[in-house]
Amino acid sequence: MAKEVKKDPSELSVEEKLKALYLLQTLLSEIDKIKTLRGELPLEVQDLEDEVTGLTTRIDKIKGEIEELKTNIANKKIEIETAKASIEKYKGQQENVRNNREFDVLSKEIEFQTLEVELCEKRIKEYTAAVSAKEDEIAKSNEALEERGKDLEVKKTELDDIISETKQEEEKLREKAKTVEATIEPRLLQAFKRIRKNSHNGLAITYVQRDACGGCFNKIPPQKQLDIRMRKKIIVCEYCGRIMIDPELAGVEAEKHLDTKISR
Repeated sequence: MAKEVKKDPSELSVEEKLKALYLLQTLLSEIDKIKTLRGELPLEVQDLEDEVTGLTTRIDKIKGEIEELKTNIANKKIEIETAKASIEKYKGQQENVRNNREFDVLSKEIEFQTLEVELCEKRIKEYTAAVSAKEDEIAKSNEALEERGKDLEVKKTELDDIISETKQEEEKLREKAKTVEATIEPRLLQAFKRIRKNSHNGLAITYVQRDACGGCFNKIPPQKQLDIRMRKKIIVCEYCGRIMIDPELAGVEAEKHLDTKISR
């Protein structure tokens, strides 16, 4: 048996092009329905993942700030010990001064080092209070992180369950859609995708319903309706930009016939 030679997409008749586009839209609409089943879950999961990342980053940052404060406290304690040692040294020197001038100089040094001790003690209290506040902040952030982590696990499980249930079906639909796309000339396919993207319901093709466009429901002139039924050229709605086909071409039997033809 001779192998069937595939037609070049540009060589297809307008009717064959319209049938291919309509089948592609049918397949993509089924994929859209699967995505609808997932609802807002993918966005909710993404938001929770972002929040968990943000809380983790915040906790790490606060921990770094606490370590810096503790280092400052340790340094101030060293400064206090150094100042106290200087005070003891100056007091010892006061016992061996030769005149009042030397005594006064040493007294001022003792006073200065005493003020340094007091200032360091004040800073230590401030740093200690800051550490306590930041540790409370970490506790609250950890609590929020735990809650968001649990919420994320629940949402991810829900999403994974839905994806696992529909994954095989979606993959089959995508493979069929890819096969159909190969039969459509690139420029027409690009236009189809652009119309679909700009459509609120993802439909790039609509058929005539009661003398009106099935997408925007604007009336279609009789001559244009006749042109649509003739299937001699691709006609676009002047109001919504969707490609229009006649109801017969959009029928279930026609769709099944083309599906069988392309699957061969």
